[in-house]
Amino acid sequence: MWHRRAVFLLGAIFVGLAAVGFAELADKAQALYGYILTEWRWLPFVMTPFGFMALAYVTGRWFPAAAGSGIPQVIAARASRDPAHRQRLLGLQTTLAKIVMTALALVVGASVGREGPTVQVGASVMFAVASFAGIGRHNGLVLAGSAAGIAAAFNAPIAGVLFAIEELAKSFAGRINDIVIASVAIAGGVSWLILGNYAYFGEVSAQMINAVDWAAVPICAALGGIMGGLFSLSLLTITRRPPEVIAALRRNRTAFAGFCGLIVAVLSVATAGYASGNGYGQTRAGLLLGEHLPFWYGPSKLVTTMLSSASGIPGGLFSPSLAVGSGLGSMLTPIVTFVDPRALMLLMTVGYFAAVVQSPLTAVVIVMEMTSDRNMVIPLLATAVLAAGVSRLISREPLYHALSHAFAHRPDEAKASPPQPG
Repeated sequence: MWHRRAVFLLGAIFVGLAAVGFAELADKAQALYGYILTEWRWLPFVMTPFGFMALAYVTGRWFPAAAGSGIPQVIAARASRDPAHRQRLLGLQTTLAKIVMTALALVVGASVGREGPTVQVGASVMFAVASFAGIGRHNGLVLAGSAAGIAAAFNAPIAGVLFAIEELAKSFAGRINDIVIASVAIAGGVSWLILGNYAYFGEVSAQMINAVDWAAVPICAALGGIMGGLFSLSLLTITRRPPEVIAALRRNRTAFAGFCGLIVAVLSVATAGYASGNGYGQTRAGLLLGEHLPFWYGPSKLVTTMLSSASGIPGGLFSPSLAVGSGLGSMLTPIVTFVDPRALMLLMTVGYFAAVVQSPLTAVVIVMEMTSDRNMVIPLLATAVLAAGVSRLISREPLYHALSHAFAHRPDEAKASPPQPG
């Protein structure tokens, strides 16, 4: 028992260190793209589509398990009973490729985040430590590593625990809860020691004071649920059952990635870089300072995020989805004038994010911990639950679980690489 617990604790420390290093690399990568866009405004028209093509080709040819967010791979790895299949999804090569190529995706202007990939990195680190220590049963270790990755990526330990239960496990696994919580605490502690006890978006103080303010809850839940549901449905349609026109384009995955990259480049240049990257700066400005974002920000960010994900390059959905939600909330501020703009943007951020991932508790706790705001708990919960319900009417299967089917174990997997999820 103590051997197993020692492995968990050691693995959690390594997850925290990996998450911090990944965060630093991703920040520098995004800053580099911003510099390129400022100094050579037209270079993204060439760099972004060819960057997408190169990343899609390398991913599909050598690292198919590194494609996309990384959360579907963890779900597939936990469902698999084949050690070789798990090794392909969570092995060292896949992990290193995920980190490097997600950073390169940010360099070329993709609308991706590093938080989802950190889930796969966390699971991979814990899987590697367990394999080295000779522990045969990996499910609890993979789950704990994933939760620790979320905790370290967002400095949101409670969200890490809830994410493991609500999104990855989809059930309350009592036997492993104590180990998951310990791993989250240690990985979060490592991040805290290195980066400090910070709020991801800063400390937000938004309130809903009057009864009329509650009218914003159904508005944000409906709009967020519809837009998030349509995003999930559209992404799954493009990657799993595309109409003939898109299917014809996707027959050559590299060319399709270049086509996606070209549209992302056009939107990035047209929006002065707003439509690229993880959207952290714009989201922070809106939530923390109440700054009004351009009306086109939310829709353009949604499109670039969808195309970046559909292209098959590595990169996550968490941060871009939060950015889309804040942008949609900012769109409403000239219309819904009776609510504090920061409160409105918080509600829409939670509503849209909950609709995309269909995990309302995780969405609420992540936003609460990222903003250090406890004043909006009940309105955020109501918005998230309603938005997730609306999303399920549009897209029946949760996005990450639907995408995980592309990474499921197949009997002939040893003879052929698993298909990319887009």
